[in-house]
Amino acid sequence: MSSAVTAADVESAVRLAVNVLEKAPDGAWDGRAGALEWTCWETVEHLSDDLFAYAAQLGARPADREVPFLWEARRPGGPANVTYANRDAGPGGLLEMLAACGAMLAALVRTTPPGVRAHHVFGASDPEGFAAMGIVETLVHTHDLAQGLGLAWDPPADLCARVLARLFPDAPQDTDPWPTLLWSTGRGDLPGRTRVTRWRWHGAPRVSGGGS
Repeated sequence: MSSAVTAADVESAVRLAVNVLEKAPDGAWDGRAGALEWTCWETVEHLSDDLFAYAAQLGARPADREVPFLWEARRPGGPANVTYANRDAGPGGLLEMLAACGAMLAALVRTTPPGVRAHHVFGASDPEGFAAMGIVETLVHTHDLAQGLGLAWDPPADLCARVLARLFPDAPQDTDPWPTLLWSTGRGDLPGRTRVTRWRWHGAPRVSGGGS
């Protein structure tokens, strides 16, 4: 089985997330998302914005900066986004925005040549790297959301393993992939290992090149 992270993986991660979040009680969206300081509604907006921004980076391909959108927070302490959902559209509209932004990233990953590089704050990356970043954001923020919304969330081990191999090459390989991804992003514990309090992923392209 290929270890490459693909556009299809982005689509799968976002689809799984939307399917779970559709089960949320309507009145729960203004509660906090797990340990985050954001509400569940704000966290979905932030996740959508991440996916949108990664697609934009691959589309414009700036070498040393982010695409100069205007990011603004709507309240002190809230996420600074480019994209926001219309509250009048309700949770269904919010999740439609998430699905749309995921589709944008998948489309850019699928159509961008693997040799392309674009800026990220953790270092320039390639289409596979941006795909993996979008998946990690989707998996761990859906974990935050599931905690806040009282939902079960257990993403596929093979998907978690591929993004770990791409972005966290120094992560333990003798532990289950999903708990290891949560540990790598400061969201969980692994037996015998110190809890992670500061983390970043390794966005640089694979030496041998990755698929997209």
